[in-house]
Amino acid sequence: MTDTTDSARDWRDTVFLPKTDFPMKAGLAAKEPAILERWAKIGLYAKLREARAGRETFLLHDGPPYANGDIHMGHAMNKILKDIVVRSQTLLGKDAPYVPGWDCHGLPIEWKVEEAYRAKKLNKDEVDPVAFRAECRAYAEKWVAVQRGQFERLGVMGDWATPYLTMNYQSEAIIAGELLKFAESGQLYRGAKPVMWSPVEKTALAEAEVEYEDVVSTQIDVAFEIVEAPGARDLEDAHAVIWTTTPWTIPVNQALAYGPDIDYVMVHINSAVGSSERHKASHFLVAEQLLDQFWARVGSHDHMVVWRGKGLALEGAVARHPMHKLGGFFARPRPFLPGDFVTTDAGTGLVHMAPDHGEDDFLLCKAHGIDPVFAVDGAGMYRADWLWLGGQGSVINKKFTASDGPICSDLRAAGALLAASDDFAHSYPHSWRSKAKIIFRATPQWFIPMDSCSPSPLRGEGRGEGPIDGANPLPLSQPSPRRGEGFEGGNNPTLRGIALDAIETTRWVPERSRNRIRSMVEGRPDWVISRQRAWGVPIALYVNRATGDYLRDAQVNARILQAFTTGGADAWFQADHQALLGGKYALADYEVVTDILDVWFDSGSTHAFVVEARYGEGARADLYLEGSDQHRGWFQSSLLESCGTRGQAPYGAVLTHGFALDGKGKKMSKSLGNVVDPLKIIGESGADILRLWVAQTDYFEDVRIGKEVLAGTGDTYRKLRNTFRYLLGALDGFEESEKVAVAEMPELERYVLAKLAELDAELKAAANDFEFNRYSRALTDFANEDLSAFFFDIRKDCLYCDAPSDPKRRAYRTVLDTLFHALVRYAAPILAFTAEEVWQARFPSEEGSVHLLDWPVLPEGAATTADWSAIRALRVQVTEAIEPYRREKKVRSSLEAEVTAPDLPASGDDLAELFIVSKVTQAESVTVTPTQRHKCGRCWRHLPEVAEDGLLCDRCAGVVN
Repeated sequence: MTDTTDSARDWRDTVFLPKTDFPMKAGLAAKEPAILERWAKIGLYAKLREARAGRETFLLHDGPPYANGDIHMGHAMNKILKDIVVRSQTLLGKDAPYVPGWDCHGLPIEWKVEEAYRAKKLNKDEVDPVAFRAECRAYAEKWVAVQRGQFERLGVMGDWATPYLTMNYQSEAIIAGELLKFAESGQLYRGAKPVMWSPVEKTALAEAEVEYEDVVSTQIDVAFEIVEAPGARDLEDAHAVIWTTTPWTIPVNQALAYGPDIDYVMVHINSAVGSSERHKASHFLVAEQLLDQFWARVGSHDHMVVWRGKGLALEGAVARHPMHKLGGFFARPRPFLPGDFVTTDAGTGLVHMAPDHGEDDFLLCKAHGIDPVFAVDGAGMYRADWLWLGGQGSVINKKFTASDGPICSDLRAAGALLAASDDFAHSYPHSWRSKAKIIFRATPQWFIPMDSCSPSPLRGEGRGEGPIDGANPLPLSQPSPRRGEGFEGGNNPTLRGIALDAIETTRWVPERSRNRIRSMVEGRPDWVISRQRAWGVPIALYVNRATGDYLRDAQVNARILQAFTTGGADAWFQADHQALLGGKYALADYEVVTDILDVWFDSGSTHAFVVEARYGEGARADLYLEGSDQHRGWFQSSLLESCGTRGQAPYGAVLTHGFALDGKGKKMSKSLGNVVDPLKIIGESGADILRLWVAQTDYFEDVRIGKEVLAGTGDTYRKLRNTFRYLLGALDGFEESEKVAVAEMPELERYVLAKLAELDAELKAAANDFEFNRYSRALTDFANEDLSAFFFDIRKDCLYCDAPSDPKRRAYRTVLDTLFHALVRYAAPILAFTAEEVWQARFPSEEGSVHLLDWPVLPEGAATTADWSAIRALRVQVTEAIEPYRREKKVRSSLEAEVTAPDLPASGDDLAELFIVSKVTQAESVTVTPTQRHKCGRCWRHLPEVAEDGLLCDRCAGVVN
């Protein structure tokens, strides 16, 4: 008797079980650094550039982070997403280089260096600017090196050997050159109007450098005596009441604004108002709709309305400042001006105008010939010669503006303070860097106009006829924004119009982000590009002291740019300016501008010194990819810079992602203790877990990350890893000679190949749509549902028990080989390290890499006539019907069950094998019966030819023999 008839025989040694050294336990934290070292050793990035040379290019231009600290989760999310995009486009066969970069200038870095000075009780302003700039450069260099290592550890592949830095000499020279393009085309002027100003950092700020926080401020009601009212004589000697939450602007008041169509009333009050007896039996003018709010603040209701009228009646009226007895500036009349911005939402319906400190105030007063007075200096103090509170401040100091502070005390003493309380809660702008309040302050600044008009000349008041703070704010030229060659658009040929046209011709992902940036560009003011700091690219201009115009001379500009190329922006602060001016001009006739450029102009120019400098004149990025905050930051500054100099957007498409929040959906904050550190996750779980998390999120919205979220990501990763481990084991020893043509395969194999083709098309579409949530979901669903739970489950019997030469087993392994080559490529953009590990486990090579491969080419002719949707649906029903029998231990596995089912579909395969049961017959419903058949000792199937448990079925007997 042979072993095939021995029921006690252990047949495991005759079964072809998967064999692989690929471990189920990933150990990514330990493995990934070694993979990085190997990539560096073989020069993987350079190999890719060589392999893709001459192919269609895809340029993702990297938005520069600040080089000022360890990376956070937002950095990690952004860089990983960029890397997935670049790797997927590379996989699709394109030449997709990635040049990382850093923003090295500006306040974030300068502020850190200043902090070190303050800690040593040193004054930064007493240090040589070139020496200070050198310290800023060294600080930036340090953090560039740190962040570079951290980004590389994420698996981000790029030109890390030669990244771009805004502080490189060539970069600084090109930034200066871009500025001079604006100057030469007339798209630059210097004027004095309110800008966001940080008294702590003593510089103008861009909108992107400002954040809003809830604060509690002092609110006051102040009475201005009306001295003339030609349209309503009854109002003369009455008091117009204004309400404000910025008491510090009262010392620079120059007018009052009213709404022409608002209904106003003059009320006669019979009792004392406020703390002064002066207003007994006095008359006050307020908007009728706000009268009750006014009474609630001043605490008086004993009144009588003695006049009603529209705001139009205030035309030509004049009031006087509460501090008019000080003389000079304060003695001048305060005219009533019509303002379409005046509403009855809050206050009194009358608004005091301080053109130094508000956009509406500035524009309305400018239209009536009233200029700013520049009373508040850069530190937020009233200048020393100011008649009221000269040399005092700071205006953002809560004690200074409080109801018992000097401003309110003086107004109270003058009998003008009707009400004051320190309880007004509202949102207020703060510096993103110092977290201190900002103010709107009129100062001489350099602007790029959004429209075609420039401000009128402005000079300081009360300081003679000299220039303001040593700078002449005369407008330098009429801007003339131009369209690019061949540019066609529907808007006016202003910078705003060109930018709006460019927005319409750009692809925005998601599409709704188009509306966001369009509304921002439509409503934004002129771009203030100057900063009063030390670390950055200087505004390299010479201003004629007599005319206020800046010098436009191509030869002078060429010398300036050559100096920058040789010595960087420091050259401007060390320059022999007479030499730069040449023999045609005398330095004594020119002011050397020392302001530096807004850092957003720096980063907005990166398309010039990265994309064009590296890939040729006229080159344009295919994609910009940053967080949603960059609609008011880098996306917009790049758009405006490029539209102003080239007449088009610097990008073909823009992808916007949300922010990373903690596991509960809250903003991460050190004070809350909810910061999730990407470096810690990498150290514990590996970068591929973080990469998979990014790909799985709906990153077009804000996303969550925490222990529970990462636990789910880890589970998904383990399933994918197990799929690769199975493929590696099942393909052990596979050779080309084993392959079977698609036409000769069973229908199940052809069906799986057809499903693979569907997946392939879906992944291509998702990659080109930059939808990697969709991409990763399709990939994991295919691996889990179509393969592990279906195809692998059904064919494991064939793999283990059929003879190696069996056509079905060969067909199965042929499909597994196709699946391996496809899936490892599909996974590579996301699981960069694991895909490499999987590839090397099957095809070890000193120089090879999965990341050098192209998108897979799938076999054709995989169509099948079977109704597999019906088969799979019935299979689910059968599995669900068997499960109670398993729980009750009536059957130990589905192989012990016989089932019946209605309308059995034709499959071309044995339904019992597809359902993994002993027998399938047709009946009116799905039923389960434990089989009475005996179990094959090798394949464990219960078959009619097995005489007793443990003996072999015909197939197994043939294989063993």
